[in-house]
Amino acid sequence: MSFVDVTLRLLEGFSLTCVIFIVTLIFALPLGLAISFASMSRYKAVRAISKTFVWMIRSTPLMLQVIVVFYGPGLIWGPGFFFERMTAVLIAFIINYAAYFSEIYRGGIQSISVGQYEAGHVLGMTNRQIFMRVVLLQVVKRILAPMSNEVITLVKDTSLARIIAVKELIMMSQEYISAHALIWPLFYSAVFYMIFCGGLTLLFGAAEKKLSYFRS
Repeated sequence: MSFVDVTLRLLEGFSLTCVIFIVTLIFALPLGLAISFASMSRYKAVRAISKTFVWMIRSTPLMLQVIVVFYGPGLIWGPGFFFERMTAVLIAFIINYAAYFSEIYRGGIQSISVGQYEAGHVLGMTNRQIFMRVVLLQVVKRILAPMSNEVITLVKDTSLARIIAVKELIMMSQEYISAHALIWPLFYSAVFYMIFCGGLTLLFGAAEKKLSYFRS
């Protein structure tokens, strides 16, 4: 088994890792924002439901959530009800990361002083205008560091998809242990993660530098 063959095989798994990562971000980022607004709602019932949901998701392991999404429908409604493996992984990941992102959003939004909203109202601006023109970029700056941590964690969490036999990078490398008694592909897979996470670190670093004019 040559190094090139192993690399090409691992690239297949890495492509699935990238799909999980990208799709999760596309849906979890806006969903998390919606959940954060619900957690800050003026209606107690909405706040209670939203905060209970976030608490439940944050209090249970992502691996367990993947298992529940995949096996749960069949156990509840019968064998005819189930999600495809990849679909189950994406649903679990989106829900999980939306909950975490919502708390980051909420913390960033609530960190903006009330005086800025009051000043906007004095100038005749609506709440929407104040948020979009005054608050938004400040919030982005404040949440960038914790958001970057979550995004980089997501890269590594994609390996949990193997729990229901989705052939992402780690599972693809583990196959070499059972099929060919080779363990080095498993360690080699770390290179893919390090390159991916390194690129994200540089990207977020550049974004923080771009927004550095908000520093007091």
